[in-house]
Amino acid sequence: MWTQIVGKIRLALTPWTNHSWHVTLYLTSRGLTTSPIPHGTKTFEIRFDFIDHQLRILTSGGEIRAIKLRPLSVAAFYREVMNALADLEMPVEINTTPNEVDPAVPFEKNETDSAYDPEYANRFWRVLLQSDRVFKAFRAEFCGKCSPVHFFWGSFDLAVTRFSGRRAPQHPGGVPHLPDAVAREAYSHEVSSLGFWAGNEAMPDPIFYSYAYPAPSGFAEAKVEPSFAGYNTQLKEFVLPYEKMRQSESPDQALLKFARSTYDAASTLGSWDRAALAEVKPDLHSRPPRP
Repeated sequence: MWTQIVGKIRLALTPWTNHSWHVTLYLTSRGLTTSPIPHGTKTFEIRFDFIDHQLRILTSGGEIRAIKLRPLSVAAFYREVMNALADLEMPVEINTTPNEVDPAVPFEKNETDSAYDPEYANRFWRVLLQSDRVFKAFRAEFCGKCSPVHFFWGSFDLAVTRFSGRRAPQHPGGVPHLPDAVAREAYSHEVSSLGFWAGNEAMPDPIFYSYAYPAPSGFAEAKVEPSFAGYNTQLKEFVLPYEKMRQSESPDQALLKFARSTYDAASTLGSWDRAALAEVKPDLHSRPPRP
């Protein structure tokens, strides 16, 4: 809920960017950040620090406000953040109903959810940090339209998404507490998406996932790597169990094999122009001097 509050501040002040890329958070060497947010001619940035366990608001005028991350209700956190922004003369109004969760208790009324475990907040961030590193290596292999590696606070997952360049059939919508128009714009074009999800009460095991929209014929039956990855019929996507990846001989290679093989399945079965979308790196090696 805290990341939703911060993300909605970015959403309220940032120009809409395709597929809701303007709402996300990004990994830093200490936590997560909004990146600079415009407020008139000024800017500010909100950073979660999961080492010192603070939320920091930094402005282009040099001001800094810090809120200690500690067991605190969602409502109390919401008030502290909004008061800090008002004190900085950067007031913001947001839609206080959380997205993609049920029940969706408005932030200012949620006095129940108040847990914060510094050790596990730090562990979660470190998983995201290492995933971000490998996802960026995978992203660099593609020269077509591709999202940044970014953290979606609604679904609470880290993702990177490749696009074929073709439009997709209209998405059916139906995501809890998310306007259908937003879901349909997010999936307006064909995608192959890779991500990390920590799970929820219904599915408590953390996973890496990969899906295609629309899923081409035969996608669910495709053979992917490594051997402990497989198709989950409930999620309708391929999954790589985090623990099995972590305990494998080479976690980086296991994750890259999963990313590449699931993209291969989506793009081959979906008849993407794979050759045109493959990145060809320039030769930047120094040439020997002429004799």
